Amino acid sequence: MEQGFLALSPEVWMGSVEVVPISLPRDTARFVKPWFMIYENDPHWVPPLIFERKRFFDPEKNPYFELAQVQCFVASRAGRDVGTIAAVVDEVYQKEDPGAGFFGFFEFVDDLEVAEALLAAAREWLAGRGMRKLVGPFNFNTNHEFGLLVDGFDSDPYVANPHNSAYYPGIYDALGLRPVVDWFAYRCDAEMPGIKKMRRVGERLMSRNPELVVRPMDLSRFDEEVALLYSIYTDAWQQNWGHVRVSDKEFRFIAEGFKQVIDPDICFVAEVAGRPAAISVTLPDMNQVVKKMNGRLFPFGWWYLLRRSHYIDRVRIFMLGVAEEFQNLPLGAALYARTFDVGLSKGYRWGEASLILENNVRMRGALEKMGATIEKIYRNYEIGILADSKAGGAD
Repeated sequence: MEQGFLALSPEVWMGSVEVVPISLPRDTARFVKPWFMIYENDPHWVPPLIFERKRFFDPEKNPYFELAQVQCFVASRAGRDVGTIAAVVDEVYQKEDPGAGFFGFFEFVDDLEVAEALLAAAREWLAGRGMRKLVGPFNFNTNHEFGLLVDGFDSDPYVANPHNSAYYPGIYDALGLRPVVDWFAYRCDAEMPGIKKMRRVGERLMSRNPELVVRPMDLSRFDEEVALLYSIYTDAWQQNWGHVRVSDKEFRFIAEGFKQVIDPDICFVAEVAGRPAAISVTLPDMNQVVKKMNGRLFPFGWWYLLRRSHYIDRVRIFMLGVAEEFQNLPLGAALYARTFDVGLSKGYRWGEASLILENNVRMRGALEKMGATIEKIYRNYEIGILADSKAGGAD
């Protein structure tokens, strides 16, 4: 039986832990600040850039807030903020799974009581909006960072992937959160034995399909390229677990956030007879630079950004998808091979393909045939809203 929650609005108390709702964007700094304390002794945590988090949490700037209800909470003990959580009703996802509320930005010191109080606040808030279960962690949904790291704590996360301390999975279990699905991050490098074979697959594909063209992204036509990416993304990802169809406006907001760090030489579009068939977006791992900035551009953060080419030697294959119409062609293999060839020629030595859903047999098979290995595992969980409810059933 799941633990219940305390219905004490607007503040939830558990022992000496106080949880209070905060207002965005006014209290963004307060919401983010505890993370720096929680991870101060974790050598693999990458501090977020404060100015970027302020942009993300501003309902006037982030289009996500137009289609979602969001309430953030901060937990305090003895006057010190020690944890955070966000409760989310994603109106688009309600069409796919009515009554499923999201939780995210669930950060806490190594203290079950703090985590219990935060989860209780999120459950109470979501119950008041008719939700029957919580699913997460999502920051805010699968179009953003998501998943709890459950294996692979001994290395830094790649750009736009989350990180958490090793005690988190145990606390999730103690809270009664049930595993739902796993996602894999595959490590890739120049020594993988299957790269040559994958290259031959790509070459055969090109020779047998003269109407197939694989080209790099053209940033001088950024708006047009984003529209093309959006069309394939909404088609290729629609069957993924937890997928939330992103609005055109929000997709552009996300794309703008990456515009200054994209290396167009390692981002590709495959077209068949002039029609978009597949995309591959690979990002230089800005975490190698951002980690040195400790969340701030000044006084020295800007210097690291300007010199980022001196620090970055790894990339993340962030987005690779094939439109449903063309999934009979091995376009994924061709794009992987092209990405590795160009990336190695530019001096990138390491890479990660992530996040790959556990049941994505085709993509996982292509990576494993090349010799890629699982480096990290992320997991999503769920829990019923009420003490005697089952996450998959009605209250």
